[in-house]
Amino acid sequence: GEAAAAEVKIEVLHLPEVCSPKSKKGDLLNAHYDGFLASDGSKFYCSRTQNEGHPKWFVLGVGQVIKGLDIAMMNMCPGEKRKVIIPPSLAYGQQGYAQGKIPPNATLIFEIELYAVNKGPRSVEAFNQIDKDSDKKLSELEISQYLKEEFARDGKKRHPSVHDEILADIFKKNDHDGDGFISAKEYNVYQHDEL
Repeated sequence: GEAAAAEVKIEVLHLPEVCSPKSKKGDLLNAHYDGFLASDGSKFYCSRTQNEGHPKWFVLGVGQVIKGLDIAMMNMCPGEKRKVIIPPSLAYGQQGYAQGKIPPNATLIFEIELYAVNKGPRSVEAFNQIDKDSDKKLSELEISQYLKEEFARDGKKRHPSVHDEILADIFKKNDHDGDGFISAKEYNVYQHDEL
């Protein structure tokens, strides 16, 4: 692990006074980032011009972004800005990425601004938090309660129907045996990472 970590050069551009929580593998991150080619400084990606300018959500450390970004965004806190230089071996390698206008063997530079660090949707801590009666399975009531607390925390006004839609969606995607509960096994889609 040390060798790989040393290959991503990280420069902290801005560090907020309060730096917590720090991001770790499995956390759900919300960030904006711009990508540039190191060779000529041209911009190949800008999250602000995609997806109606919304910051991107992704789970850290599970391969939803290139390896170099998974490394570059560890131990980062909300509000922090970083400039990172990622070698080809931790980006798109010898193939490059034609769709993304990235040539083979390209070193990439990303400017990243992290907005939020949330407990990953599939962390053991999150499961135990939701599982109020500790019976190792999540009932609709427990998840409903958890969603209420999550929504209250970010203070955004949402229509009550949003809550019901998310709840229904969670069960549709996770209650594989259809018994009306989500077991620890059904819940933890990232279990294989921790073995």
